[in-house]
Amino acid sequence: MAFDYDLFVIGGGSGGVRAARVAASEGGAKVGLAEEYRMGGTCVIRGCVPKKLMVFASEYREMFDDARAYGWDLEDGAFNWSKFSGRMRDELDRLEGIYRNLLTNAGVTFYDARAVLKDAHTVELSTGEVFTAKHILVSTGGHPTLPELANADLGITSNDIFLLKELPKSILIVGGGYIACEFAGILNGLGVQVTQYYRGAQILRGFDDEARGVVAEGMREKGVDLHVGTNIMQMEKRDGGIWIKSTTGRECTVDQVLFATGRTPNTAGLGLEEAGVEIGRWGEIVVDKYSQTNVPSIYAIGDVTNRISLTPVAIREGAAFAETVFKGNPVAPDHDLVPSAIFTQPEMATVGLSEEEARDIEKIEVYCSSFKPMQRSFAGRGDRALMKLVVSKETRKVLGCHIVSDHAGEMIQLVGIAIKMGATKEDFDRTVAVHPTISEELVTMKSPVRTT
Repeated sequence: MAFDYDLFVIGGGSGGVRAARVAASEGGAKVGLAEEYRMGGTCVIRGCVPKKLMVFASEYREMFDDARAYGWDLEDGAFNWSKFSGRMRDELDRLEGIYRNLLTNAGVTFYDARAVLKDAHTVELSTGEVFTAKHILVSTGGHPTLPELANADLGITSNDIFLLKELPKSILIVGGGYIACEFAGILNGLGVQVTQYYRGAQILRGFDDEARGVVAEGMREKGVDLHVGTNIMQMEKRDGGIWIKSTTGRECTVDQVLFATGRTPNTAGLGLEEAGVEIGRWGEIVVDKYSQTNVPSIYAIGDVTNRISLTPVAIREGAAFAETVFKGNPVAPDHDLVPSAIFTQPEMATVGLSEEEARDIEKIEVYCSSFKPMQRSFAGRGDRALMKLVVSKETRKVLGCHIVSDHAGEMIQLVGIAIKMGATKEDFDRTVAVHPTISEELVTMKSPVRTT
């Protein structure tokens, strides 16, 4: 059978674009791609990139205060959301243009349309066009969801925060994951009165307990009114804003409510079930180690598979797919020891096992240092940094590293290389410290604080 395309990609996010480009430019494939919204996906348009720009913007208020402590004569100014958000939208437009040019230069034909599966080798676009393909790759990502709560539609999600015409004076953020905590820090830094509810005992579930405790303490120190063991019980639109009653009986009225209570893979209405593709209990596409579904011609990568929902992981999965299917070199994407950063304030980054995960597997030693960084301490701030290594008692390998500090994400990228190579604690010890830096603590911790 002659197909219209060797590969048709549904979804123009980072993973789908990488797969399409590699398949076309290096694998010699005829490739089509459809994206229903904007090229670049969650990361570029409504995720990592605009969020990090907002993080940068939100940190200047403290910088100005600190500058005065360092002798600079500065006057307080006001943050102009309209000016910033306009610049941010311009930057996103520029990045989307780059994505489109990359596809064009690779020889990929792309369609600004929604695509759905008709069968294992056929897609239909919202324009009415129908194409056949030898292989189909689904990379449709995920979306934030509202909780099942009366009047939940009064609130917004992370998708909406970048589109606000003006900043609210007060906001309640519901959730305790990295998205909720990042936006709590961002909005607090931009001058919004921020309250945060999380139903669990501590924010950032799944991360190292000690590290997330330091983050929570730091967020409160900076002004976020953080309540754990708390959830919304009722919400109503009233004069003056949105009235909230919590599960602890607390009542408040805020200008806006942001729900960051979970994300769901974008699989609904794609025709996956009709094509026979297996869907998991959370709505994710079930794939094997080569990103292949139970239907041999259909593959899936990125957040829609609910493996590790990080942009660089999706890009790796896309490249591995193209290498496997179009270059004859079977490559399974490596999901082990993936470094990650959480752009909370204070920032947190991690690679490998948490202390809790590691001690359930084997005997470990924990090396930990908590201190006031020199730059912050001189300015009179109480911010604390945390450096933590989790070490196998038997092999001496560093099983995990957890950092809470300014520039934690920059540090963990380099630490991740060492841990990926199998570095031992003695390898860290043999490395000469760079002084004076925050990161020197990683190589100067000589004695474990505990053995478990």
